[in-house]
Amino acid sequence: MKDPAAGRRTPARPFDVVGFVPGLADWAREAVRLHPRPGTPSRDGSSVGGPLLWPADEAWPVCARMHQGFGTGLPDALPVPMVPVVQAFRSDLPPGVVPFPEGKDLLQVLWCPFDHEFPVSPWPVVVWRDSTAVREVLPQPAPDTGASRRLMPAPCVVHPERVTDYPTRDLPEDLAEAWQDDFRRLAQAHPLVSFSDVAEAPGIKLGGYPSWFTWEGPVECETCGLPVEHLLTVASWECDGGSWRLWLPLEDRDEDGGRAVPVDPTGLEIGGVGSVYVFECRTCPDRPTMHLFDSS
Repeated sequence: MKDPAAGRRTPARPFDVVGFVPGLADWAREAVRLHPRPGTPSRDGSSVGGPLLWPADEAWPVCARMHQGFGTGLPDALPVPMVPVVQAFRSDLPPGVVPFPEGKDLLQVLWCPFDHEFPVSPWPVVVWRDSTAVREVLPQPAPDTGASRRLMPAPCVVHPERVTDYPTRDLPEDLAEAWQDDFRRLAQAHPLVSFSDVAEAPGIKLGGYPSWFTWEGPVECETCGLPVEHLLTVASWECDGGSWRLWLPLEDRDEDGGRAVPVDPTGLEIGGVGSVYVFECRTCPDRPTMHLFDSS
């Protein structure tokens, strides 16, 4: 394996997606794979599951919603302190992929480490802030003793990488039908690798498209009814056991090209190997967020 402190590079796709399906060029979206790896992140840097740059004069987020007891028991008490999931400084990310609100340079996502009534998943909150305004930092509260490690990501440093996503389930049905001859040519030329295998980057990422297992149809804002934008995917695995050769970074391979790191560096187990998808409405002035859970 290469230097663990180096960046991460996703291998090139085994074929030119747009070369086979030219119409997809207009549907390409940039994403940032965070590539979390176990480490000792600081509150002054981007991380998954690491300490947050949280101001001392601002209350730590808590959850008082109805919880499910699947495999974890119920919370010892309410409200439940939320746990850090992602911290991303704009300066650590490839430019232009994540549209930070004006005057903000830090994205923080926390969630409640228990399953909920609906969706049956952790419940995230999204905070945008100006990191330069944080003078004193609030100590992080201890997680609820009933919470399972499977919903609390292990502290990880990140290696942000820009990639290009293409839609599968988010592609309108009429276009998928109109381009079926192009998709058929692709399948005939590469019978061992399907378009769905290479369309959307897996793992924990910002932007791009959700790598849906089952969802069909657009996701709409609960306030204005307009389509929302995918902000973040928090996935159980960096890449699954079947497609790891397509998505595992070059730096995480041994000298023979085999897998030199686990595909689940965060230790998350969200409904098995599911994902939580966080969306935001960029039409509403306050950019409200919502989330969905999906699993195979």
